[in-house]
Amino acid sequence: MQDAPPPPVQPRNPLHGVTLEAIVTALAAHYGWKGLGERVPVRCFTSDPSVPSALKFLRKTPWAREKVEALYLFMLREQRRTARDAGRPG
Repeated sequence: MQDAPPPPVQPRNPLHGVTLEAIVTALAAHYGWKGLGERVPVRCFTSDPSVPSALKFLRKTPWAREKVEALYLFMLREQRRTARDAGRPG
């Protein structure tokens, strides 16, 4: 029996290896549920929000998942920019 081929390496994909749960948790920690609901206005973020309910919805709703992933990438860029700017002499 042959093993499955290894998944392709994606060194430039910042989402590679990051779970949806990790993304939702990081966004909720960074923006708060209220802020997350303002940026991606879906009920799983605005009405009794929780990670499990968000995961259930996002796994079934590709357009919402794309918005959440895009917001996560934006958050990472902002964090890198802030860290870079903090290291520069004022």
